[in-house]
Amino acid sequence: MHRVLAIIERDLRRFRRSPTLIVVSMIMPLVQLVVLGYAFGGKVKHLHVGVVDRDHGLPAVKLKEMFQAVAVNAQTFDTTPYSDEAAAVRDLREGKINGVLTIPPQFSRKILAGANPRIALVEDNTDQFASAALEGALNQLMVPYNAKPIQPRLTADATLSIVEIYPYVPYVQYLLPGTIVLAIFVSAMIGGGIIFIDDKARGLHEGYLVTPISKFELIMGFTFSGAIKAIIAGLVLVTFGSLIAGIPDPFNLMRLARMFLLVVATALALISMMFVLMVRVSDPLVPRAIFGVLNTVLFFPSGAVYPQQAFPTWMKVIAVVDPFTYAVHGFKQLILKNTGLLPIALDFAYLLGFTALTMAVATWLFRRTL
Repeated sequence: MHRVLAIIERDLRRFRRSPTLIVVSMIMPLVQLVVLGYAFGGKVKHLHVGVVDRDHGLPAVKLKEMFQAVAVNAQTFDTTPYSDEAAAVRDLREGKINGVLTIPPQFSRKILAGANPRIALVEDNTDQFASAALEGALNQLMVPYNAKPIQPRLTADATLSIVEIYPYVPYVQYLLPGTIVLAIFVSAMIGGGIIFIDDKARGLHEGYLVTPISKFELIMGFTFSGAIKAIIAGLVLVTFGSLIAGIPDPFNLMRLARMFLLVVATALALISMMFVLMVRVSDPLVPRAIFGVLNTVLFFPSGAVYPQQAFPTWMKVIAVVDPFTYAVHGFKQLILKNTGLLPIALDFAYLLGFTALTMAVATWLFRRTL
């Protein structure tokens, strides 16, 4: 252990002299949390909808008044009257508005006659988020519009009652577990893989090869020193990220203790994976070149940004072996649900097993030669 501790001490002293690396590995995931969390998490508002009224009857006027109520209150969309439907569709194609709502002739007559009245929505479906928000707002609007003036006390219509067992989770909180894992990954990549290759390129690595340190001791020393840096980054994201995302009771000691254990397991898994990928690499440009590829391949299939149930089969296969998947799942359980360790026992088992396997492979691949 004295040899391993010597490697750890030397690596941490060098890391301490590079404050830029420390700042980048911790600040970048925080910036991503804020930008992505608030860029994708908000409700779509102030869509521009053109209204073409070809009926001008009293029911049509009532419908347009309800549109104005939505514009003032929910603010999902704002309406602009058009007299020419062709001009409205042309503006839609040119991106000036997001949809065209047409009230056809005879609409009021069909309302009074109960003859299945319809209104038409022409939407720009190249933006699926905007079109889905517009469809949802208009469908909700039609419910009170179609309501009868006098409702029966009892009805045979089945209804759905929603019961939410957890408080409302904004997207920035949903994104926080993935951001914590990303911070650990960035630290593992910068503080582990890149520094390891740079040592080789500068000839510093040769000093280890003339000592009696075994291959396993070298890999263990590199892994533990890199894991310590990644753990620091993970703990920073756990505390500051929880404050930024508005996690209730962010300094709950029991939850922090459980999260610390998961941070350690995640750091060991990711840093050992780095050494498997870098143990035979000598070119310092390689880790920088594959950083973006690894980030994409590991981060997005993990379910950190979007539920895995929507993935194609090949992405689900990646998710099964991806250590990000188990780390993200574990942090979601601890942060969003405040569970104990038992529900994430499988995540711990996979991360620790992954660490043992990758350290064994890295030791086997490591060469005590120049």
